[in-house]
Amino acid sequence: METEILPAANLVLQDTIERIFIEDVYADIPRGVFLVRGENVLLLGEIDLDKDDYIPEPYRKASAEEVHAIVVRKHQLSKRSDKVKQMKLQELGFEAEHSGEVLY
Repeated sequence: METEILPAANLVLQDTIERIFIEDVYADIPRGVFLVRGENVLLLGEIDLDKDDYIPEPYRKASAEEVHAIVVRKHQLSKRSDKVKQMKLQELGFEAEHSGEVLY
């Protein structure tokens, strides 16, 4: 069976915006120019701008700072929760991932 190798084309995206959804808020963060290597492109198509502007309930637009604060808070809560789980596992005799010495 023969496989055909298709040429990969790099993409340059300008005026890009990252939209982050978390809990019940979202923020649009301008990112500028992005270069995407062709080997990382699976599908390319047009965006329906009318659908792109529609934000479903219950999301509301917030500042990037507010969304970032929520992300940081959730990350800190997750780290605390992971630490509690690791401590409970250690009490039961299990060793948590990445906590022991490095073996070569």
